[in-house]
Amino acid sequence: MFFKQFTKSAALVLGLMAPMLPTPATAAQEASVEDTLPIDKFAMLPVIQQVSVSPDGKHMGVMRAQNKDGNYIIEIYKTSDLKKRPVRLGSGKMEFTGFIWANNERLLVNFRQNIQAGKDNYWASRWASMGVDGKGRWEYLPETSSLSIIDILPDNPDEILISYDMNDNYIDDVARFNVNTGRTVTVIRGSDKMSGFYTDREGEVRGAGGFDVGEKSIKYYLRGKGETNWKLVKTVHSDSETREDFDILGFSSTNGDEVYVRANQGEDKSGIYVLNIKTGEYSERLFGLASVDAGGIIMTNKPGDRGRLIGFSYTTDEAKRYLFDEQEAALQKALEGQFPGKRVVMTSRSDDDNAIVIFTTSDKDPGTYYLLKDKSRLDFLGTEFPLLTADMLPDRTYTKFKARDGMEIPAYITKPKGDGPWPAVVMPHGGPWSRDTGGYDEWAAVLANHGYVVIQPQFRGSQGFGLALWKAGDAKWGLEMQDDVDDAAMHLVELGYATKDHLAIFGWSYGGYSAFAGSMRDNNIYQCAIAGAGVADLKRLNAGLHDNLFLRKLQRPTIKGVSPLDQVEKVNVPIMVVHGDIDQRVPVSHSRDFVSRLEKLGKDYRYVELEGADHFYNTLYLRHKRSLYTNLLDWLDNHCGNN
Repeated sequence: MFFKQFTKSAALVLGLMAPMLPTPATAAQEASVEDTLPIDKFAMLPVIQQVSVSPDGKHMGVMRAQNKDGNYIIEIYKTSDLKKRPVRLGSGKMEFTGFIWANNERLLVNFRQNIQAGKDNYWASRWASMGVDGKGRWEYLPETSSLSIIDILPDNPDEILISYDMNDNYIDDVARFNVNTGRTVTVIRGSDKMSGFYTDREGEVRGAGGFDVGEKSIKYYLRGKGETNWKLVKTVHSDSETREDFDILGFSSTNGDEVYVRANQGEDKSGIYVLNIKTGEYSERLFGLASVDAGGIIMTNKPGDRGRLIGFSYTTDEAKRYLFDEQEAALQKALEGQFPGKRVVMTSRSDDDNAIVIFTTSDKDPGTYYLLKDKSRLDFLGTEFPLLTADMLPDRTYTKFKARDGMEIPAYITKPKGDGPWPAVVMPHGGPWSRDTGGYDEWAAVLANHGYVVIQPQFRGSQGFGLALWKAGDAKWGLEMQDDVDDAAMHLVELGYATKDHLAIFGWSYGGYSAFAGSMRDNNIYQCAIAGAGVADLKRLNAGLHDNLFLRKLQRPTIKGVSPLDQVEKVNVPIMVVHGDIDQRVPVSHSRDFVSRLEKLGKDYRYVELEGADHFYNTLYLRHKRSLYTNLLDWLDNHCGNN
């Protein structure tokens, strides 16, 4: 009954509704497919960055750009009347980067601000609370670089749980923060053993993790419901022999002594298990796949049913969900039926599911938002990049190839329009304990639009494909890891998509390191290299290349191999080096020192320093991306072999 009504109503809405948000939609509709699209169509920041509904579904927050360079504001709409003028929250000197609903009446907003003090130039981040009416004062959370929100406490609308370093000892503690008054109350102090915390569905801190310096290991602790004593339940070592994938995913809603975990338990691919806190025993594997690691668990957040397990997440070519709850699975199937060929995600939903934010994406859809109201009306809200239409974007496919030693390497290939062979770019990802996923990839799309076929290899050292591939990258930086990247280029040649005399390598972060290493290999297969925000000196590598504190600590002992700065004299192809001057993850000194040696040795190079740019892609402004893309394409077109 519901599905017939939903399908009919949604089809009518999709056919008749105009974009609710004021975006440059007209320009997109009038744009024609050109041989080469203007750079700004790709370089502009997303028009919509986030959409989220309040727990009661009465309000919807939209973080929207005011121009091509972002300058985001938050607009608060009443879901009962989307045409009514919204409340607008502006940030002044601080830039909005995201928000969370603390309760039905207040938002938690994240800001960032560029701080320039003497020689120091960096971004500072902070959280604050504000009412949906935009009136009253901002209630700021403690000012510290380490603060994170660990639990919204849905059953306690006045408070949230936050984690931060209260006494400047580099150890995080936990406190309750009152979103109305700004007052904090200490809940638990961290220690040198425990500094990362997990809560159950009632907001009780019952899990913790910490790094053991002596053992070079991560230790996980748990405690039963209402108990004060901690129990060590898992130790994960950094060495290749015993390291495995492990994470605490959530506590059981029916048994206070049970917790869901992701673990290997003797298998190459990790799966989902139930761990008994008291006995230390694991259940049979609840969920797992033969091809990739399991991801996480999916629980309902509905009042009265909060914390019930309804499914699992995983990523093959793209992020997916397995739902065993019949009602949830039926809703997901109905939504996917409206958007064939696209990934459909319910990114935000009210407690009663009468207001659900739908996000769609694919290689031809950079990201589109809808609001499903009362399970029958589907309103189009807007797209992230309205100047790009499906017919402008290239196809991106998932494949696998065999490396020279026989190891199977997953990869994504993005092809230009028309027939090959084309000049090729190998684009290794960052991390390297990371992976690419399916859908729209801006850099691959830019390159393909300008006639380059792109391959993104998930080389050894990548995560998500099992222990064998992950651990095979240990201490192999610039060695076997680099072989995989080169073999990806040759795979394009074998497919007939490229020729040996038109190969380039371009990467960012660890990918930038890979481009450094790729520029100096014997019998080099590339005609040029582009290293972005790359690690050049392994001996003084920044504390981490991973967003997760524990994985950064775990990864450090595995970072061994070729240090590009020590071998600049071996560079044998033209190389372009790009780096942001306020990069806080990989300091710009890596690239500056590398370029200095290139200059002294008389090598063919170009150096592009992005003023005011930090490390990550989502921190780059329009001006940064214009410079990056313009220089990248010019280098490939005019300094890379016989293009």
